[in-house]
Amino acid sequence: MAEPFEIIKADSVQVKCDGGGGALGHPRVFLQIKPEVGKIECPYCSRRYVLDKGAKAHAGH
Repeated sequence: MAEPFEIIKADSVQVKCDGGGGALGHPRVFLQIKPEVGKIECPYCSRRYVLDKGAKAHAGH
């Protein structure tokens, strides 16, 4: 299995990813991290979002 492109700590179970490249990125997607899993990988750019300790258990505004 290949290593992720980038690992980003998340402070919430809901994260958004656009590839970080501005016009060179990808369409913005909203990803939901399952707390029992603790991580999720973007299907477009393979960035891995890892739930930080003390993160919010629910998606919120």
